[in-house]
Amino acid sequence: MLEQSLTLPCGHMLPNRFCKAAMTEGLADALDRPTAQHLRLYERWARGGAGLLLTGNIMIDQRYLERAGNVVVQDDSVLPALREWADVVHAGGAQLWAQISHPGRQCPRLVNLTPIAPSPVQLDILGNFGKPRAATQQEIEEVIARFAETADLVQRAGLDGVQIHAAHGYLLSQFLSPRTNQRNDAWGGPLAHRARLLLAVVKAVRERVGAAYPISVKLNSSDFVKGGFTLEECLQVVAWLNDAGIDLLEISGGTYEQVEFFRQTPDREVRDSTRQREAMFLQYAAAIQGVARMPLMVTGGFRTRAGMEAALAAGQTDMVGIARPFCVDPDFPSKMLAGQLDTLPHNEDHLRLGTGYWGPNSPSAGLRGLNNYAHAGWYYHQIERMGAGQAPEQDYGPLNALLAHLWHDTGRALRRKRAR
Repeated sequence: MLEQSLTLPCGHMLPNRFCKAAMTEGLADALDRPTAQHLRLYERWARGGAGLLLTGNIMIDQRYLERAGNVVVQDDSVLPALREWADVVHAGGAQLWAQISHPGRQCPRLVNLTPIAPSPVQLDILGNFGKPRAATQQEIEEVIARFAETADLVQRAGLDGVQIHAAHGYLLSQFLSPRTNQRNDAWGGPLAHRARLLLAVVKAVRERVGAAYPISVKLNSSDFVKGGFTLEECLQVVAWLNDAGIDLLEISGGTYEQVEFFRQTPDREVRDSTRQREAMFLQYAAAIQGVARMPLMVTGGFRTRAGMEAALAAGQTDMVGIARPFCVDPDFPSKMLAGQLDTLPHNEDHLRLGTGYWGPNSPSAGLRGLNNYAHAGWYYHQIERMGAGQAPEQDYGPLNALLAHLWHDTGRALRRKRAR
């Protein structure tokens, strides 16, 4: 089924079931604009055979970034660069959708010391994040308007669709979670209030882009942290999204506090049924599929062609979302569609800084954070190499990746401050 097209509720057609899921690129210039590195990177991915490429976090407000190096789309000055980006992807035979986002409290200190959030609940990971302040009513309304404006701009630039990021602990996800949303006004408290911002954003975006333009939402199946957004709450939000006019729901999970993608679980602790299911969120997608009336995309953990085909055939997902393997073998979709590849690289033990107490499952939050930074930094390094027109460097060490990540992100943040 991987080669079959998929027609979305709005009438838009995706040419196959492969999607390059969003990964933050960090390649923007000091004025937050797309660069030639984006063009080289996405031209490489577009030639790889996936029908759909999702951008990494495109920010709706230059005051609040997920990291320095994010592209920001808040006015029409960026339209020429966006058009070039879309043209490169189209020439490679793929579609380009913009993932649009606001980081909320997950905004590094180097970008903003006091970002807005639902409530002043600080994210304490290696001292990287400042204490947020609770967004005012006016600021919440501005967030809604900015999401709609950014969606309108990417549509005008010729991108093929838009995804609203409401997962992984970013602002819309923070409003959904009782752990981070401790408000007692119309935007907090019961789930209907906590979901109000997401639903208002979807409504505003749909009104702006029209009925025929694809809108996706990325939603956590669960935050996987105590007191966070749960699967039961997710099911209710999906029921509300059924009536909101979205075309594709991407299922994911976790936040910066519990990064599911980077968890390392010993094989003996993984049930056989989990190994057979392969993708880490399929068990949650099965419950969501019972509620959702829109197509689903599950992202995270797919590593074999047999696993992907089985999930599609069973109706557990309609699209296969894959991210990190694109940084190792950008051509794997074409190879799988041609029957030349059955299994993707999946042994990532070499990305650990250590084992036991020093490893990614350490009881120390600081050591877990360093391992996550090293893990992410390794993939950032591959993205930067492909953006420079080079091949991935698979033997790059985790310590080098950690140091390079910290050095490059600090440098980008400082250059950005000097440019303003």
